[in-house]
Amino acid sequence: MLSVTQAEARAAALIEAAKRAGADAADVLYVGEASTGVQVRLGALEDVHRAEGEEIGLRFFVGRRSASVSSSDLSDEALSALVERAAAMAREAPEDPFAGLAPEDRLLQGRGADVDGDDGRDPLPTELKERALIIEDAARAVQGVTNSEGAGLSAGRSLIALATSHGFCRGHTTSGYSASASVIAGAGSEMQRDYESHSVRHYEDLDDPELIGRRAGERAVARLRPAKLSSGAVPVVFDRRVGGSLVGHLIGAMTGSAIARKTSFLLGRENEQIFPQGITIHDNPHKRRGLRSKPFDGEGVSTRPRDLVAGGRLTGWLMDSASARQLGLEPTGHAARGIGGPPGASATNVDLLPGRVSVEELIGDIARGIYVTEMIGQGVNPVTGDYSRGASGFIIENGRIAAPVAEITIAGNLIEMFRALTPANDLDQRRSINVPTIRIDGMTVAGA
Repeated sequence: MLSVTQAEARAAALIEAAKRAGADAADVLYVGEASTGVQVRLGALEDVHRAEGEEIGLRFFVGRRSASVSSSDLSDEALSALVERAAAMAREAPEDPFAGLAPEDRLLQGRGADVDGDDGRDPLPTELKERALIIEDAARAVQGVTNSEGAGLSAGRSLIALATSHGFCRGHTTSGYSASASVIAGAGSEMQRDYESHSVRHYEDLDDPELIGRRAGERAVARLRPAKLSSGAVPVVFDRRVGGSLVGHLIGAMTGSAIARKTSFLLGRENEQIFPQGITIHDNPHKRRGLRSKPFDGEGVSTRPRDLVAGGRLTGWLMDSASARQLGLEPTGHAARGIGGPPGASATNVDLLPGRVSVEELIGDIARGIYVTEMIGQGVNPVTGDYSRGASGFIIENGRIAAPVAEITIAGNLIEMFRALTPANDLDQRRSINVPTIRIDGMTVAGA
């Protein structure tokens, strides 16, 4: 993998080659990655792997025609052929009146925010193995755990460099570490599984391995002997592990491309009260050690913190340059992309800010409801907002968590669900989308 300086130079050189080949505009994205992973099961090493790779992508513009090509071969000969192929493809591509680079005046100037995304560590496989064994041992030590799907630990580093034909050329690195365990409790037809995982940018921020294992084991045991559940409309409470998916559906519907294509359930609702008045959803690309922190977006546009929802109302859409042109708006610094193809849009580190009530108060008046700890399937219609997903969790009875339930379905409509949403005060920041425990009244629940 190249250094940041080398990657920037390689990207800038490819821009110059594209211009010599007749490009009116161009951008280049380099991505390099290296990772080490260890998997253990039943106290023995099951797998260890090391992967390294790099890839470079070129967008080549001829007027409003464009083509995207990529290569994992960074030799001079391969990159020369890459430019020739991009030029030929761009000249045959259909015109797109909205295609083009980000406006030059929106690009990051100066050094940008220090997001502290790389700790410089490279732990040895032996160290990862030792930690993974501790995780699994702690999970298997929980009374009632009968088998293990394994525990794993991974460490990686990635580097991106972006260059454009109007002079932008920046790169940065990130480190990443992830620990997990999945175990089984019970026997025969009564078996249940659950897991725990934790992902961070700095190795020192990983949870204690015994804690990770113990949580996985306790969660699996708690799911034993699920009860039957009658169908009906009841309050549904989403655990912090799964509640972020609701905000994820909101973010997908807020992207400029979804609005421009008229495929979003939020279309035409810009001025409506989508959530209760006290709800704020904040996006912070500059969060130190954040899982999605970055000083500039996928087009080089400067990023900035922003409320996506304030006072229960949307503050606007998430824009890359193409969708912004199509809608007559401005890019917002949310462009996200891979090596091949044009950018889309996405949020970064998102928090649904906490409410004022404890979890105990949130569920205290529920005579009968559901506490959801796992979601299954992807049953969401992005055009209408209709929502129907499989779930598992626990019955709430007379204000308390009671028997486990499995293989149920919860259904509603996202607009109605957002309007009925009540957050607890227990926000924790362990994920890229963080939420407190969430209650939504009046959802339809179907038992197994």
